[in-house]
Amino acid sequence: MERAYDLVIRGGTLVDGSGAAPVEADVAVKDGKIAALGKVAGHGAEEIDARGKLVTPGFVDIHTHYDGQATWDQRMLPSSWHGVTTVVMGNCGVGFAPCRPEDHDRLVRLMEGVEDIPFPVLSEGLPWNWRSFPDYLDSLAGRAFDVDIGAQLPHAALRVFVMGERGANREPASAQDIAAMAAIAREAVEAGALGFSTSRTLNHRTSDGQPTPTLTASEDELTGIAMGLAAAGKGALQFVSDFADPEAEFAMLRRIVERSRRPLSFSLVQSPVQPNQWRLLLERLGEAAQAGLPMKAQVCGRPVGVLFGLELTLNPFSHHPAYREIAGRPLDARVAALRDPDFRARLLADSGEAAPAFAANMTRNWKVMFLMGETPDYEQTPDRTVLALANARGVDPAELALDHMLTGDGRGMLYLPFLNYADGSLDPSHAMLSDPNTVPGLSDGGAHVGMICDGSFPTSNLTHWTRDRTRGARLPLEAMVRMQSHDTAQALGLFDRGLVAPGYRADLNVIDYDRLSLHAPSVAYDLPAGGRRLIQRAEGYAATLVAGQVTYRDGQPTGALPGRLLRGAQAAPAAMAAQ
Repeated sequence: MERAYDLVIRGGTLVDGSGAAPVEADVAVKDGKIAALGKVAGHGAEEIDARGKLVTPGFVDIHTHYDGQATWDQRMLPSSWHGVTTVVMGNCGVGFAPCRPEDHDRLVRLMEGVEDIPFPVLSEGLPWNWRSFPDYLDSLAGRAFDVDIGAQLPHAALRVFVMGERGANREPASAQDIAAMAAIAREAVEAGALGFSTSRTLNHRTSDGQPTPTLTASEDELTGIAMGLAAAGKGALQFVSDFADPEAEFAMLRRIVERSRRPLSFSLVQSPVQPNQWRLLLERLGEAAQAGLPMKAQVCGRPVGVLFGLELTLNPFSHHPAYREIAGRPLDARVAALRDPDFRARLLADSGEAAPAFAANMTRNWKVMFLMGETPDYEQTPDRTVLALANARGVDPAELALDHMLTGDGRGMLYLPFLNYADGSLDPSHAMLSDPNTVPGLSDGGAHVGMICDGSFPTSNLTHWTRDRTRGARLPLEAMVRMQSHDTAQALGLFDRGLVAPGYRADLNVIDYDRLSLHAPSVAYDLPAGGRRLIQRAEGYAATLVAGQVTYRDGQPTGALPGRLLRGAQAAPAAMAAQ
């Protein structure tokens, strides 16, 4: 018997991405799109019983770094485990196109330094079968994925391509340089780039310590590139900045948008150095929005936190001479040495050597460091810091940290929230998420493989903010779903997704909300050259669909790979666009 639909999801609680209250409804899918909602009479070739479960749009993660992974892998993990059905990469001005052959290593070292993806992984994994940005898109267009992928033109690669050594050394761009960059930017968005990204933060450095080539790019340069997008009438702008002079920096961003009329987003977090600066930037953003300027801030719902451990890039003993004696050994051999009473005593008595600034300031900052448990808690109280626990137990914090890292045969991790946690709570994140001019972002999926594991943001946003938070206000479920599906999609011009409505893409999640939870981060050795990366799984995603095909069931891949490269902004369904 012929079935009316390819798939019908029956009896779920529909949270449709519009912000409307949840309702019970069936969802029918045909030819990769939503075909019908409500009480669906016709049957599907496949049916999913969603009674007692949520049905939501697939989540759209607009801030990832899968630029390399997308060239060698078909699965954009860990994002795919967290209900994400569309990812946007090429953020923060780093990426691999355009690129001349002689600059391959330069761009790899920049990505290694900025996003903590090891040189051997990228050197072995990248096929380098491109030169221009359209070439890079063509390379991706021939591949199949478990999510849809959008790419942005990265400023660092563009600047080095046009200016060579002068660009890498942050020399001022000439009028001729700017015109060349603008032309390439126009070509990129006309070929399908979703936009252009840049970095203006000292935190972004090459693996040998040099600042990113884009750090001091002039307003003329940035405006010129933005006008390249304007000439095409396409593409968004993405900025990350230190906002050292917040008024002047925001005023510049506003002028760029006023000139180009292109949508712009910038990263917004609470810094421990200027813990109230985010309020000023939100105020200025509100003024710009009121003036009709298409500007948004990308914010995140938990701290940006570094993980330390024996398997990871750093741990509290990384720069101690005693630890360096064993640092090159396999994990089990290091664990055995660290459990030896004599070696342990020598290590704990060792004051260490001079460490780089980041390591010196972070790896032994016991008063703001926490233990990462089997059930992750990203809003722990001050009495749970390593220092507080050590004082309560009458032991040295270093000893407590070592004991925790030795749990699980050396796989225990320490967690240090360094952004969005200056007050010891997530109240600033609540305020930022609640602002009408922000969208969730900053997950950095695919990056920071040995220190940060934030690709799980979509799951923690749902669990923490709509269900589990005990230390302050929560957010409505329908609001959080809207934020990380409809709102993120709209921010990049992906108007065909992010809503469960007839004609929209059938990118969907079926979620066992009561069971939804995060696993603790863990380490996998599945990158090219045997490279290591942090991963984090979730429980509770009963099914994830991309273009109407079930890609994951209960967190396990089905083998379907319907995801493809997105070529530029996507129009809303005709019926919706006419409304």
